[in-house]
Amino acid sequence: MNYVSSRLLPVKPSASAAVSQAARAARARGEDIIDLGLGEPDFDTPMHIIEAAYQAAKEGQTRYTPNDGTLALKTAIAAKFLRDNNLQYDLSEIMACNGAKQVIFDALMASLEPDDEVLLCAPYFGQYKDIALILGGVPKAIACSAESGFKLTPQALEAAITDKTRWLFLNLPSNPAGAVFNRQDLQALGEVLDRHPDVLILSDEIYEHILFDDREFLSFAAVCPQLKSRTLTVNGVSKAYAMTGWRVGYCGGPQPLIKAMTTVQSQISSGVCSIAQAAAAAALDGPQDSVIQFCDAFESRRNLIVERIANIDGLTLDPPGGAFYAYIGCEAFIGATTPDGTRIEDDIAFTNYLLTEAGIASVPGSAYELSPFFRISTATSEDILSQAMDRLAECTTKLNRP
Repeated sequence: MNYVSSRLLPVKPSASAAVSQAARAARARGEDIIDLGLGEPDFDTPMHIIEAAYQAAKEGQTRYTPNDGTLALKTAIAAKFLRDNNLQYDLSEIMACNGAKQVIFDALMASLEPDDEVLLCAPYFGQYKDIALILGGVPKAIACSAESGFKLTPQALEAAITDKTRWLFLNLPSNPAGAVFNRQDLQALGEVLDRHPDVLILSDEIYEHILFDDREFLSFAAVCPQLKSRTLTVNGVSKAYAMTGWRVGYCGGPQPLIKAMTTVQSQISSGVCSIAQAAAAAALDGPQDSVIQFCDAFESRRNLIVERIANIDGLTLDPPGGAFYAYIGCEAFIGATTPDGTRIEDDIAFTNYLLTEAGIASVPGSAYELSPFFRISTATSEDILSQAMDRLAECTTKLNRP
């Protein structure tokens, strides 16, 4: 008997989760592994947020909530959008979900027809593609090269749009490359989208507070206000506030879409955990000191990685402008042979070599549909990152390059 729907056949497990699982298995065998696969802040959730959750539980906020979020959280989200992004949303244009991925799932479930195209800027977060596939859409990658700063160009966007295009996904700043768009970049994309009124825009801005070198964050809908009525601005508390396990994402967008998404969510999970919503409201409304401290730490780690990779012959790294990853080029090692004579055929083989030879768990660029690269997460201490770079430098010298 077949228990699995055909719609799941093209969907693969998360590459970063699979890498971390392999790292855990290796550790269980007694191997010394440095896991740089999973993108999760290594900081604790700030205490004032935890205290807000505790008080909410004590006060009896333990019952069902509205499907689109509590009044307190939606009010905090509206205030955050206005304060940080210069975006004004009515409460009917806002909803809270069980993480930002559920925002995306709800949006596509509510809006996709079979064979609608979803444009993705490669390298991209892998679950974008999987969600589109599950819901009958056609994910379509647009290659964004290192030469372009891993950013979508207006020319590439124009060439990719067809009469089947339903969504364009942007990730600002991006996972895995840390690409940051300036005002001119976004305005140029907006000019293209002005000519295609049937295309919706999903702007995933979950890394907005993790920016380096004094860069200014710009929300797409604020830079292109003429497109706000067909833009879904996606965010969440997991990255900026070290709240991955609390599972709270949120969005602002056109009221008809939000209403349809709420209908979807009511049939999947209903509202977000009431205690987690209280914590998220405290995060958005409360002091932002920890956000700045976390960003400073991530920038210091970014600087360490950029400096160390620059001194490893054969590897390349476009310094990330934001987020907490490094997308490292390994083209010089494709075709190389390992000490035991195995040929490095692609970036998957390269990351397998790093795991077995150096005990470094990383994610191959093919998982993000742009090779040959590999991604490491910098969401760990500088001591661990330094150890990883020492191992990386040593193991690359053992390869016989073509």
